[in-house]
Amino acid sequence: MAKPKDNPNYKVIAENRRARYDYAIEDDLECGIQLLGSEVKSLRTGQSNIAESYAHVDEGELWLVNAYIAPYEQAMFGHEDRRKRKLLVSKKELSDLWNATQRKGMTLVPLVMYFNHKGRAKIKIGLAKGKKLHDKRESDAKRDWNRQKARLMKDHG
Repeated sequence: MAKPKDNPNYKVIAENRRARYDYAIEDDLECGIQLLGSEVKSLRTGQSNIAESYAHVDEGELWLVNAYIAPYEQAMFGHEDRRKRKLLVSKKELSDLWNATQRKGMTLVPLVMYFNHKGRAKIKIGLAKGKKLHDKRESDAKRDWNRQKARLMKDHG
């Protein structure tokens, strides 16, 4: 994925920071999003949240559920702020996601929503397994140790 300094059009819209804490992300996938005009305008102003959202396969289609995109004030025809939005993936990717969620008990978690280098809205979905409490504690301990290690290296380096 292109970095912001490489492409002037690349812009992160919303990020789900808790996803990596609550889930062990095993794989990720970039998807297109089917949006209305007022939703795109609202995203350009940066008014969205994907923290409580999730994706699921339903009747042969991939859907983003509970993602918040604020209503756009100047729009003639507005949109519902938490409606189900269709995600665009290939048939093979869709069947792989369906197998992972139905057979292996995985979860589809939105990680980041952004405009790509062409200016199109995309969302990165993570194929994840939920972490237990002891796994979260382990992640906390590892993060604290890395922070402490960096501080020690800075002081003595």
